[in-house]
Amino acid sequence: MLLESITPIIFVGGKGGVGKTTISSSIASKLANLGKKTLIISTDPAHSLSDALNVKLSSKIVNVSSNLDALELNPDEIVNEHFKNIEDTLKSYAKPEMFPKIKEHLELSKETPGAQEAALLEKICSLLVQRKDYEHIVFDTAPTGHTIRLLAMPSVMSAWTEGLMKHQKKRDEVTDAAKVFWKNKPEYEFNPFAPSKEMRWKKAVAKLEERKSLFLKANEILQDKNLTSIYLVMIPETLPLYETLRAYETLKKFAINVGGIFINQIIPQEQNSEFWQNRVNRQSEILSQLNKNLPNAKKIHVKLSSNDLRGIKELKNINFEF
Repeated sequence: MLLESITPIIFVGGKGGVGKTTISSSIASKLANLGKKTLIISTDPAHSLSDALNVKLSSKIVNVSSNLDALELNPDEIVNEHFKNIEDTLKSYAKPEMFPKIKEHLELSKETPGAQEAALLEKICSLLVQRKDYEHIVFDTAPTGHTIRLLAMPSVMSAWTEGLMKHQKKRDEVTDAAKVFWKNKPEYEFNPFAPSKEMRWKKAVAKLEERKSLFLKANEILQDKNLTSIYLVMIPETLPLYETLRAYETLKKFAINVGGIFINQIIPQEQNSEFWQNRVNRQSEILSQLNKNLPNAKKIHVKLSSNDLRGIKELKNINFEF
């Protein structure tokens, strides 16, 4: 039932340690088993996707099984690539004597707060827009707060780029108005509005337009409920419950479709031990609170397993109960 109606793009998020990687790997494995060409991508710097799939992964797409490919995004590589692109862009219009200082600032910028997220965001946006021939892309994400920031950033970055574009437009208007005065100067060849300088600015503007277009397309995809959904994963304990409730409301504010909530590691009801029966009773209380707070959300139950859930065979056989 879940896989028949699941969207082409799936994000799996939740509190750290609740089993996001296992659930996302299981979804991807089940889709591939149905003959759907699927790509699973880990965006979590603390990669465990390799461990779950029992396959050595890298920053290049690796075939895991029939119809299933996997990729672990390497934050350091992505940051270096991101800043290399910025460096190449700046080279096209910065004065040569300024460039050593610019390069020094770019190196320092790699360590600033948000630099890694911005670089990762642009990579994710590119993967969303250039989906190639995959029928499904499953994102195994970092803990909830990080995921929400990433999902919200396309609209923020689009607005930021739009602001830069407006600033550039005003500059162009002033430039056009001033050209007539510069052309009457004998030293015109040195003026800042000379054609070569103007062309370099146009290249910079074109780059901004390209990034703006990428973020707008990615934002449209993220907010299209027929294309994208996020599934939250929790275990039936108090802290994961509260985090899930907060995440659900936040995602709704950003108009991102929540496909459902996976409740992982549910203990079977009948227990002989008093300790385990108490745990079952507590889990039942948490599930009641979840149903009370989010009565209309789709809930998918996953029972606690006694097996080590690693490898395609184990992952595709995990039972999702509704």
